[in-house]
Amino acid sequence: MVKKEKNKFYDLIENHKNKDEFDLKSKKIYLITDYRLDFDILVEKVRIALECGIKIVQYRAKEKSTKDMCAEARVLKQLCHEYNAIFIVNDRVDIALVVDAHGVHLGREDMKISEAKKILGEGKIIGATAHNEKEALEAISEGATYLGVGALYKSKSKSNTVNLSIKTLQKIKKITDNPIFGIGGITENNINSSLRENIDGVAVISAIFQTNNIKNTIKEINENLK
Repeated sequence: MVKKEKNKFYDLIENHKNKDEFDLKSKKIYLITDYRLDFDILVEKVRIALECGIKIVQYRAKEKSTKDMCAEARVLKQLCHEYNAIFIVNDRVDIALVVDAHGVHLGREDMKISEAKKILGEGKIIGATAHNEKEALEAISEGATYLGVGALYKSKSKSNTVNLSIKTLQKIKKITDNPIFGIGGITENNINSSLRENIDGVAVISAIFQTNNIKNTIKEINENLK
């Protein structure tokens, strides 16, 4: 009897710990890696960002082999583990599974959320991209953990993006309690009150990877999100 109660106690602790770890609304800056950088330089910049308090990192890579992506994802996953940060893989459910990432982020052309859930199993984070209210509703109904909503501004890392209006952002905010991360061209200089009121955090690439002072940029973004 005592053993059973003890096990229950430790289960409660573990569940609470996981809830805190995956409290995405408390993660104000969502860092997405810049695949245009040399990987060694990227790793060093990610490390600095983690030292400055970043708690969620998404590995995004284009035009790389699956073998190279697995190797790079393992390095970044270990780095995130050292700083108790969440590690997400963009697009590739197979790589997220292989490296045991905390989850995956799926775009509109990627695998269905329901299919990704079957592969990854329970307890994994599945983020989804939404450009409008309809896409947000679809993602939520399929079981998305959070939404990446945009593009809010012209992006340096993605071409052919269509800017999403504050009005659309307000509509999305009204239909879900799921965490919403604004994405697309966000810098420390363009986070205004209308934006703050309708998002839980911001997803950034260039703002951090292209700055000369990562520490100061992260500090300013955090200040502007308050």
